[in-house]
Amino acid sequence: MGRPLPGDRAVSGHAVRFRQAAWAYLAYGVIYWLTALWLQLTVFPVRGRLLVWFGLGALIAVGVPWLLVRPRPWFERWILSRRDVTRILAALVALRAVYVARLAVSGAESLRMPGLGGGVPPSTAGAVLMALVAAATAVMLIRAGWQREPEGERA
Repeated sequence: MGRPLPGDRAVSGHAVRFRQAAWAYLAYGVIYWLTALWLQLTVFPVRGRLLVWFGLGALIAVGVPWLLVRPRPWFERWILSRRDVTRILAALVALRAVYVARLAVSGAESLRMPGLGGGVPPSTAGAVLMALVAAATAVMLIRAGWQREPEGERA
């Protein structure tokens, strides 16, 4: 009796996969951000201008999942569709997983943060863990980005 609760709506499998991808990317972003922060504070000298990059990294770690979790009409109208963003992110995160896995096999470069794989810990065990996190995130993004569109959303 009365109005249904807000969370009582049925959620399609399409929306669930995007929500799962958003949560996976949030975890991935936070883990990579904290690793980069740890490296900066313990391994590399702290420089004032780098705080801008840490702020940007935090914004990306939180902003991307916000875009993925549900459709944003203003974003999809003027920039890219949620599906396209997810596909681009899937490719980039998969490349990072391969790059970090390669570092785990060949050995991390001592006291040097690699350009493409910024935030890679300088140990083999850490690189393996980061590669696994990136690979799992890429799988979740691929599941969301390349799923079949519901019949009502096709243009």
